[in-house]
Amino acid sequence: MSLPEIDGEHLLSTLAQLGRLGGLEGGGVCRLALTDEDKAGRDWVVGQMRELGMQVTVDGIGNVVGLHAGREDLPPVMTGSHIDTVRTGGLYDGNYGVLAGLEVVRALRKAGLRTRRPLAVAFFTNEEGARFAPDMMGSLVFQGDLALDAALATRGIDGTTVAENLERIGYRGEAPTGTATVGSFVELHIEQGPVLDLEGITIGAVEGVQGISWTELTLAGTSNHAGTTPMRFRHDAGLVAARIACFARDLAREMGGDQVATVGALNLFPNLVNVIPNRAVFTVDLRNTVSTLLADAERRLWAFADEASAAEGVTLSRRPLARFEPVAFDPALIGLVETTARELGYSVRRMPSGAGHDAQILARVCPAAMIFVPSVAGLSHNVREHTEPADLIAGARVLLHVLVQLAEQQPDQ
Repeated sequence: MSLPEIDGEHLLSTLAQLGRLGGLEGGGVCRLALTDEDKAGRDWVVGQMRELGMQVTVDGIGNVVGLHAGREDLPPVMTGSHIDTVRTGGLYDGNYGVLAGLEVVRALRKAGLRTRRPLAVAFFTNEEGARFAPDMMGSLVFQGDLALDAALATRGIDGTTVAENLERIGYRGEAPTGTATVGSFVELHIEQGPVLDLEGITIGAVEGVQGISWTELTLAGTSNHAGTTPMRFRHDAGLVAARIACFARDLAREMGGDQVATVGALNLFPNLVNVIPNRAVFTVDLRNTVSTLLADAERRLWAFADEASAAEGVTLSRRPLARFEPVAFDPALIGLVETTARELGYSVRRMPSGAGHDAQILARVCPAAMIFVPSVAGLSHNVREHTEPADLIAGARVLLHVLVQLAEQQPDQ
């Protein structure tokens, strides 16, 4: 099959158009999951799917799948990602993978080509986890590892539930969850890190995704006057939170390798300049590519947190938010991405993903892989997130060739 070219200008145009929905003054995007801005983005992407003649389905958690029929009725080759963002998101995180998938369909449709297997383009609900925990919620429900009822009952940072918001924006669909059959899944994404950009490499063939541990910690101490309370008589929740945050950073540096640690959200109460904090609520994000090392980081951090709390006379409680083991992608698909990139004339390297992605969830039920393109200066979850147009187009070209090769495979392959 002689393959058409990706319309690079159209891809760039659609990225800009979607970026205006929830766009921030001065650049960037805020399209938190299931907000009005997310609804606007969903409506726009669904409109693009329908313009391409795709069969669109919406399931009970709001995942949207557009299907481009194949020559045979076989499990589809699926691509896609997400269109929800963090509060200070960029144009490309998630959105790029969805819109590049639609460009693949657009190119094949324009050329009058249908692959043996159908091609499906999906965007999954609440991948970011910025409004509702856990992240990757939609893909977890899609493939059956998170019960739909539990996901629907989840309360977000504003106190409302997933179910309430799906109903409000009109995306609580009727398609079943946990029963989908997918032949294979390939997700195209920006790297969100600096490696490809610093090394001048165009394509990353992603070998797997780091394990992720998200935990919310709550410290309870005693409020008192900041001027009249001697230091030895204090039970300062803020101090203990600071000590734990610093230990997390030191622990990651000591362990080295792929270990990272982040305290990304921190709230002190009563949050007054002249009052000792009686309560601290904060999050710890630990990640590692090796399961045993991630578990060791958790063990050491929680032991320190217990000791620091006891020393200051404050109580500590922990609430798990998300926990994912490291994921290895399908070796044959990794090799296909690498070989395809080289055949198309692009530099390529194998690499892990430091961020979580829907592909790691789909990998539990079908062969899966990812394609990375560079993020300039490694910036993501940032309004200055940027990938050069040539790299965006290169990634889409690799995606097209990989998807077609997979979709042309015999049923027993």
